[in-house]
Amino acid sequence: MKALLLENIHSEATRILTKRGYDVENRAGALTDGDLVAALEGVSYLGIRSRTQITREILEAAPSLKAVGAFCIGTNQIDLDAATEAGVAVFNAPYSNTRSVVELAIAEIICLARHLTDRNKDVHEGRWDKSAIGSHEIRGRTLGIIGYGNIGSQLSVVAEALGMRVYYYDIADRLPLGNAKGLGSMEELLEVSETVSVHVDGRASNAGLIGEAQFAQMRPRTLFLNLCRGNVVDHDALYDNLVSGHLAGAAIDVYPKEPKMKGEPMVSKLQGLSNVILTPHIGGSTLEAQVDIGRYVAGKLADYETYGATSMCVNLPEVPGASPENHRIVHLHHNVPGVMARLNHLLANHNMNIASQTLSTRGQLGYAVTDVSGEAPADLLTELEALDETVRVRVL
Repeated sequence: MKALLLENIHSEATRILTKRGYDVENRAGALTDGDLVAALEGVSYLGIRSRTQITREILEAAPSLKAVGAFCIGTNQIDLDAATEAGVAVFNAPYSNTRSVVELAIAEIICLARHLTDRNKDVHEGRWDKSAIGSHEIRGRTLGIIGYGNIGSQLSVVAEALGMRVYYYDIADRLPLGNAKGLGSMEELLEVSETVSVHVDGRASNAGLIGEAQFAQMRPRTLFLNLCRGNVVDHDALYDNLVSGHLAGAAIDVYPKEPKMKGEPMVSKLQGLSNVILTPHIGGSTLEAQVDIGRYVAGKLADYETYGATSMCVNLPEVPGASPENHRIVHLHHNVPGVMARLNHLLANHNMNIASQTLSTRGQLGYAVTDVSGEAPADLLTELEALDETVRVRVL
């Protein structure tokens, strides 16, 4: 089994996959188009972060690929529909770097409220400006969180522990944690917040979520943070509102266009603005988070290969896996009437007794994990692949 890990994935992933029998190749940066297709020859498992784009064309050119591990939170860099049609499982790490992003957001809120970047620059350049003018505590101030998922909700808890009043808005009906208060619209949140932090996912409908109209609805001298997706915010509108003074400051960790690898030049209209903190997409880049992500996603890939487990899979029906006693058949198929009867009839014809069977469906797909006793005939896999409903099948 060959695994290819791109974009400086933590060595913990290599350690786990190697221990589980994989031949692992590591590459430092992202690959694109033809280079990625060439690198995927003979590769069963691919590990990426946010910069590598997995398109339908890439998937069609990589028939040996069984699964993709996104060693990050988001999966919008992967064509999930195409992966599903090809029977390629996709795993990510939805929780592992939550705390890292939250701590960066809190640090940036404090830095902006106290003008710490300016004071740091002054002293380094020999200027002594000991003044409280424009410097504020965050205790007692109002934080508005757009997107109350894993990161937004934990930011809510930490901010409240520091004395902030927290409001949030989410398109889903989510229960508040602590004393946070959910609001019925984003407009209502923007009108009452002194600091606004965006934590939404990468779905297409979130592109351009914050633009000129939304900045105009914010209170004068609001602080603004975006640590989620670069295309969520109109940077031209953000620049105008920072220069005009309508916004007091901003912290940006993600950008509409980012370099593919370390060392490439970075260009942003926001560069040079003293009231803006710019960081290179490092929200989840702490050693603790990267170790956890490496361990978690590599474990998911290995369990999928060894046991057929799809627990927490992004795009396939979820079936937990445990060590099979004899043979295990993992069968991804089109979710149509009679498919399980045909599968079981085929096994019965080979005098294979079913010890246990788990079926899960998701939309147009079904995923059956069947443990059988008896010897698996040499032509079993060929017969399973010949079933009209089969998308992908393995005998473990």
